[in-house]
Amino acid sequence: MRDVLPELLAWWEAGETVGVATVVATFRSAPRPAGASMLVGPDDSAVGSVSGGCVEGAVYELAGEVVASGAPALERYGVSDDDAFAVGLTCGGILDVYVERVSRETFPELGEIAADVAAGRPVALATVVEHPDPEWVGRRLVVRPDGALVPDLARGGRSDRGTRTSGTIGSARADDAVRDDALGLLASGTNATLTYGPDGERRGEGLRVFVWAFAPHPRLLVFGAIDFAAAMARVGSFLGYRVTVCDARPVFATASRFPDADEVVVDWPHRYLAAQAEAGAVDPRTVITVLTHDPKFDVPLLEVALRLPEVAYVGAMGSRRTHDDRMARLKEAGLTDDELARLSSPIGLDLGARTPEETAISIAAEIIAGRWGGTGERLGHTHGRIHREGPLA
Repeated sequence: MRDVLPELLAWWEAGETVGVATVVATFRSAPRPAGASMLVGPDDSAVGSVSGGCVEGAVYELAGEVVASGAPALERYGVSDDDAFAVGLTCGGILDVYVERVSRETFPELGEIAADVAAGRPVALATVVEHPDPEWVGRRLVVRPDGALVPDLARGGRSDRGTRTSGTIGSARADDAVRDDALGLLASGTNATLTYGPDGERRGEGLRVFVWAFAPHPRLLVFGAIDFAAAMARVGSFLGYRVTVCDARPVFATASRFPDADEVVVDWPHRYLAAQAEAGAVDPRTVITVLTHDPKFDVPLLEVALRLPEVAYVGAMGSRRTHDDRMARLKEAGLTDDELARLSSPIGLDLGARTPEETAISIAAEIIAGRWGGTGERLGHTHGRIHREGPLA
């Protein structure tokens, strides 16, 4: 929904009614992830996509029916459909698509949720998409954590501290279960459909709740104010990261040299990273790229980075000779084999990259492969499914 939120909000503020279709579950090689949305506006226009074109026509028609009737619908599209050629997914995947009518009357919380998203405040929206009692379908619970997200929540922990909720799924028991799981999804930045017993029981089925986890954008920390860093900032911004470039040299670390970065910081890299970690601004989605290939900068920095309890990626640029020297220095500094194994060095995948832009693409490719469990092989040389179910924990 994040991609179509501006258009949805504009219609909502104008008092219009919109059909909203959202992918709530995917199976096999589905082309769009859970959370992808398509709008059918009051002018009959379509905004966004749920399948990259495969089933948009059928979803468009269903959205029109939902807007007219007011009754939400959960529909499955895939190669097993009776009318597979007309509305099936040519890629062989399966999508569950939830379609609802959205207006000021049906969704009064949308304005506040959009304000949270725009301000970078974490907020989760949980919607009942299936239940034995039709009266439950479409009910919403909004979850807002006060303060920083706790990384341990991504592993299923519970925290009542400072959590604010509004709305209801249908019962206090269901609200408690969904709230706790929504906090975990916010910590990992993942949308998901959750399944419970009809009253929110942890075991059982009947109640399906889709959670949009509108977490702040993940961070990309780029250390080293060089031309490769400028290219990395461009690619990182394109991929949806909040990009910070940090270097201890003020003559090089300037906003004019890095227009695609969200912020440029003048500080010693290891000191800045340690302070950010202490402030809770580094989480399991954070990506760290060390492009200085200067031991006086990168060795102290990597000592901090590789000892952080959990980050998505730590990579360091340099030749193989630089890598060998760096590893020796890090071992002398007392880093363990397990800590050193977390380092991607030399940074990036073997794409034959030469230019800063090509190198940034190779780094981004390694980050994406690590996130989704990709191999980096040519797809034409691999077998089995193309898309994974979700990010690696």
